[in-house]
Amino acid sequence: MIEVKINQESFAYDIHSLIKAFYPEEEVNVREKPEFTEETPLRMEASIGNEEIEFAVYENEALQKKSRVCVEDPERKLVKNQLKQLIYRVLSDYTGRKLPWGTLTGIRPVKIPMAMLEQGRSNVEIADYMRSAYLCSNEKTALAVSIANREREVLKGLDYQEGYSLYVGIPFCPSICLYCSFSSSPLKRWEKQVDTYLEALFSELRFLGKAYKGRKLNTIYVGGGTPTTLTAKQLHRLMCVLEEAFDYGQLRELTVEAGRPDSVTPEKFRTLKAHGVTRVSVNPQTMNQETLDIIGRQHTVEQTKEAFFMAREAGFDNINMDLIVGLPGEELPQVRHTLEELRTLGPDSITVHSLAVKRAARLKLFQEEYREMGLKNSQEIMDLAYQSCVEQGLYPYYLYRQKNMAGNFENVGYAKVDKAGIYNILIMEEKQTIVACGAGSVSKRVYPDGRIERSENVKDVSQYIERIGEMIERKRVLLED
Repeated sequence: MIEVKINQESFAYDIHSLIKAFYPEEEVNVREKPEFTEETPLRMEASIGNEEIEFAVYENEALQKKSRVCVEDPERKLVKNQLKQLIYRVLSDYTGRKLPWGTLTGIRPVKIPMAMLEQGRSNVEIADYMRSAYLCSNEKTALAVSIANREREVLKGLDYQEGYSLYVGIPFCPSICLYCSFSSSPLKRWEKQVDTYLEALFSELRFLGKAYKGRKLNTIYVGGGTPTTLTAKQLHRLMCVLEEAFDYGQLRELTVEAGRPDSVTPEKFRTLKAHGVTRVSVNPQTMNQETLDIIGRQHTVEQTKEAFFMAREAGFDNINMDLIVGLPGEELPQVRHTLEELRTLGPDSITVHSLAVKRAARLKLFQEEYREMGLKNSQEIMDLAYQSCVEQGLYPYYLYRQKNMAGNFENVGYAKVDKAGIYNILIMEEKQTIVACGAGSVSKRVYPDGRIERSENVKDVSQYIERIGEMIERKRVLLED
């Protein structure tokens, strides 16, 4: 446990996030009146004054590191940056570690270079700023700037104000994976309520179609859960409702997650293709059978390959495959094997996730059981993934980070030049309103001034069905002018 004493509560979140990045396994408490006990041999103090900022590290009450800087500008944002730089330098010196993203702890680091590009700044200016203001490494700076340029090219021509995107949530899965914290429900438990759930979802979709009539629908993303746990007939009904409720005239992308290989059939892929789905995602997570068994995927490596070929045979020319690095027991050799297996398949995009263990995931509960296996990621593994994807003609096009992520790295989407996932970019950059329907989904309305308002649907499937009128009313309030 690490106790941190501060004199300004308003900076507590920023201080906590940065210290946690250096000590991901430790409990970190940041408060004005900390409780020091024998169980807290490591403590820190941050003092923010009008003229000076000071940060110190104590170990068993002995001062280890201490540094201070003069406040250059009293504006809060600048004080926060100075404070984070000071903490970073002290902890980097104390621990001997450097964080690849420097002082950046948020989930959307690419928003910074993206905004600067839109201001007309050059790549060199942006890179210099990221290194000096946030102490980012050269590698992460180059990655963020290159992705921002690629995102800007992909989004070119989209009308952010009149356009919008739609997320459709199908919360059912064949089984719940060990690492999962999404709003997912095992199909066996909810099988008798799937049709009732769909009717509630259809009501919400029809309301939205009327409420946003005249707006330009640019992308649709059907996610979950695992949408392909639905039968082919249920998928057909869902696609028909979408076609009836919305104008596809400006639609640039329609993605359906077919994430679990044990949930798909040739008929389901043919159904999706017949309804104009442009992109599907078949997600192995790993191509090592032992790991699949540990994380509760309940399918084989061979089933993953079969699912991929089913999608190809149905006519899909934009297939994404997700993999996760940092899974229990997996290190460089296992990740290399997965990448080699994916190379032989030849997907159109690969999304590389660094495992993030959230409080809601079963892996968090059983972390002690898997501690000996380790949840490891490294720069070497991330470099291997980058090199493998680039050699396949797949280039990074979007990026995001999560808290409690293995190795404090990031998730990166790689794609062929014309196969980038437009919805993925839009949800990360928060440029456009995304309206989300279904249990556990979150809608975000983006205003012209950049302000964002949210509306959440309840996560529980039964509650969603019972309270569908309330969910629709929440949307009406969010979307009304």
